[in-house]
Amino acid sequence: MTDAADIIGTDLLWNIDENGVAWLTLNRPDAANAITPDQRNCTIELMQAASSDLNVRVVVITAAGERHFCTGADLRVSTIPVNPGPDDAPTKVLGDVGRNIKRGAQRLISSIMDCEKPVICAVNGTAAGIGAHIAFASDLVIAADNAKFIEVFVRRGITPDGGGAYMLPRIVGLQKAKELIFFGDDVRADDALRLGLVNKVVPGAELHAAAAEWAGRLAESPTKALMLSKWLLNRSLDSERHGAFEDEAWAQEMASYTQDFQEGVAAFKERRDVQYRGW
Repeated sequence: MTDAADIIGTDLLWNIDENGVAWLTLNRPDAANAITPDQRNCTIELMQAASSDLNVRVVVITAAGERHFCTGADLRVSTIPVNPGPDDAPTKVLGDVGRNIKRGAQRLISSIMDCEKPVICAVNGTAAGIGAHIAFASDLVIAADNAKFIEVFVRRGITPDGGGAYMLPRIVGLQKAKELIFFGDDVRADDALRLGLVNKVVPGAELHAAAAEWAGRLAESPTKALMLSKWLLNRSLDSERHGAFEDEAWAQEMASYTQDFQEGVAAFKERRDVQYRGW
């Protein structure tokens, strides 16, 4: 497998600016930013590392070019490892594909949902398959007005992977999720906004600035409070009221011991601007 150092700076761009905003850019515009296994695995590592990196306050995921955000997994290089076995064993047996999905697409989506920093997705064009799911897994989504989202799986004779059948009903409702997955129709940016798949639609030329503006606001916010809020909101989709209320109490308890909480209270009492540090 290609070393992560060979991926960052070529197929993936990773930059942390002076505000603590980490920009992760898919950088294969000539291949419609279809994601390779090496890109996928490197992205997982970067998202996991961002959680503990105090230099990072927020992550923005975007892509190079103006036409494609990510058109899914690059099928030209996406392969299922061959398992050892007898000489007459088939090259693919029951369990191989599912195992590959768990180790690949599902880990990628989980790394975004579980990142302890807020994640903004700036969608600059077509987001299909796992590309759409990268956006749906993010905490906030800003789309260029030429963006479109496509559930391509059934159109290819397969079922959704990368958490699509889990996330979509929670965003748009069960019946609409079935429509999107069964037909695989293009969902244009304005319709995606109406359905709640994205938070904002802007002209393509303004996408970077819009993402930077939101990222800047989040970078100045109390990072641990955002982390705990993200944890609460994500858990709420699968919890009952008593468990959710218990989670809420513990999250407030944990937040109250952060230095940012102490700064927030002090700034309020002293009637001055707050200066959150992220811990």
